[in-house]
Amino acid sequence: MTSLYDFSCARLNGKEEPLVNYEGKVLLIVNTASKCGFTPQFEGLEKLYGDLKDQGLEILGFPCNQFGNQDPGSDDEIGEFCQINYGVSFNMFSKVDVNGPKADPLYEYLKAEKPGLMGSRGVKWNFTKFLINREGDVVKRFAPNDAPRAIRRHIEVLL
Repeated sequence: MTSLYDFSCARLNGKEEPLVNYEGKVLLIVNTASKCGFTPQFEGLEKLYGDLKDQGLEILGFPCNQFGNQDPGSDDEIGEFCQINYGVSFNMFSKVDVNGPKADPLYEYLKAEKPGLMGSRGVKWNFTKFLINREGDVVKRFAPNDAPRAIRRHIEVLL
């Protein structure tokens, strides 16, 4: 895979979606969890999406249960949780691993394109965010404690 747009990922409903469907959009890709101290970031992510989707922002959420067993539910349960508690309308995908031997290929690509601090490849925790420009380039990686409102200006520059 040489481009973000070469990947296809399963949505919560199990249907595969080619990421080429997002070509020309600014993307924020986030590994999420329903029972994490950062879970309230869903609210901020939804606000970003509501404010900026008409300008070309898409947020792609990927539930992950690798950090403290904080997203143990099924895809259906995760989708229901996100909708009921945070009104999530941005695209949520099927649960993935982001690290280790079963890491999703998309996350292997994102980590290689934008390593973390001191060149580390691993995703450190839930709500790590990758920002992708309209050309499909991974331009920035944000830590879990970087709140959605704090990264808004980085997104707006790309829009």
